[in-house]
Amino acid sequence: MAKRRKLVAPTPDDLTRFEEEFRRETITRPMGGAPIAQVAAESAGAYDPRPPQDRERAAKDRSDADKFRDMSGRGLVMLEIPLDEIDADALVRDRVVLDTEEMNELQMSISTNGLRLPIEVYPLNDDRRGFRYGLLSGYRRFRAVQALREISAKAEHATIRAVLRDPSEMGGTFAAMIEENEIRANLSHFERGRIAVIASQQGAFVTVETAVDGLFPMASKGKRSKIRSFALIFEELGDMLHFPEQLRERDGLKLAAALRAGAEAQLREALARRVPQTATDEAEMIVRALSQLDPVTADPSKGGRPKKTLPPKADPNANVRETRILASGVNLKSIAQTDGWSIQLQGARINAEQIDHIMQQLSDLLDQS
Repeated sequence: MAKRRKLVAPTPDDLTRFEEEFRRETITRPMGGAPIAQVAAESAGAYDPRPPQDRERAAKDRSDADKFRDMSGRGLVMLEIPLDEIDADALVRDRVVLDTEEMNELQMSISTNGLRLPIEVYPLNDDRRGFRYGLLSGYRRFRAVQALREISAKAEHATIRAVLRDPSEMGGTFAAMIEENEIRANLSHFERGRIAVIASQQGAFVTVETAVDGLFPMASKGKRSKIRSFALIFEELGDMLHFPEQLRERDGLKLAAALRAGAEAQLREALARRVPQTATDEAEMIVRALSQLDPVTADPSKGGRPKKTLPPKADPNANVRETRILASGVNLKSIAQTDGWSIQLQGARINAEQIDHIMQQLSDLLDQS
């Protein structure tokens, strides 16, 4: 008969030892489903039940949306904006007057061929009048379309094509506005000086001088000097002039020089005597007022155009006594003049060392006599 084994209950120490051995032998597996379940989940997530044409169209839409966001951020998207949402006078314009004949031609061109070049606008934040955009460039085009809307009342003239710009990336609103007019249409010196003064008064620049340098960086030094002169005229006499945009450059520079010399009171008094009817009439008043002032002495500290050095005048009594053409090609002349004699040497082979040697020989010869 087989011998029965006696079972003994494990002690607490045995239980602890069993637990530690079990933990060492058991492989720790990450939480989650079985590998086949993970593969099935990934496949289900990547599956698109739409037809291939729809999937291709959706991918193209995503690509186009990315391109649109990129172009919109760079200001390359053209908008169709209602005229009533644009404030044309958000900036003080550099142009003082609009030529009626030129505006009529522009209106006819837009009416016939449409607006070929869009205007530029910038966003207005919290405008109380309801404007969403401020006009940056294209003032004449905007006014032309606005006039066409009033004349024809067509729906196509109720909106205008525009490009949204960020003025801070273009050197500021004033600089961006002036840049277009400098390129597309001639501004008078008075209009340039006027906008420089206004830009400094509105805090865009510290002084008028820095405004001229910042608004017209591509202009020559002489041109910027003229703009500063006309800026002074706008500051001192702008309220007295009726046709300032037609002020001749020569008269304007004389006015500026007189103002710097302290003649503001006399000029204002002369211009206030009567109201000119035409630009020619006003120009005559300015010339008359300047003629009554004391001559203005040029200030050397202001610089100016350098004086030309004129060649010495030829002696009318000079007489060439002898001319010799040497074998070396040198042309040698002796000339009798009123106050003495001169010897002239001409030739490509003459150098400074030879001249020094000739001078020494002449000195020795004359010392002996």
